[in-house]
Amino acid sequence: MAAKPMPATKTLARQMRKQPTDAEHLLWRELRNRLLNGFRFSRQVRVGPYICDFCCRSEKLVVELDGSQHALNESGDQRRTEWLKRNGYSVLRFWHDEIVFERGAVLDTILAALEGRLEPPHPTQASAQLRFAVPSYPSPRRGEGANHRLHRGDQP
Repeated sequence: MAAKPMPATKTLARQMRKQPTDAEHLLWRELRNRLLNGFRFSRQVRVGPYICDFCCRSEKLVVELDGSQHALNESGDQRRTEWLKRNGYSVLRFWHDEIVFERGAVLDTILAALEGRLEPPHPTQASAQLRFAVPSYPSPRRGEGANHRLHRGDQP
């Protein structure tokens, strides 16, 4: 039986907001103050027992940034994603390098998910956490598309 996650605390979330990674800082500059087509995001926000990197509560979308440590903790990430999906959230995961080098494409993908233009992966791929290409949508930012891992709940 899997161990239950420790409940997220306000103190830990606040501490994480004060010490963002470089990728979190770069993405937050794009998401804060409703800069992405008016969608309101929060960072290092508590959702159930977890602290999510970014969350648009109105659309129930969580955006997670994964560094190299996540390659070693895929089962933990899978449990977290499954819990969020069961509770109506969609989850987008991006590697830190994607934020640094393909930020325009990442923003296009986030916007497509928020606007319901992003198709969920085939059911056999969803559980395997495969990375796949998604077409780009017009945006004032650079980028041709994004390779990312998408985990969508049943909610649009």
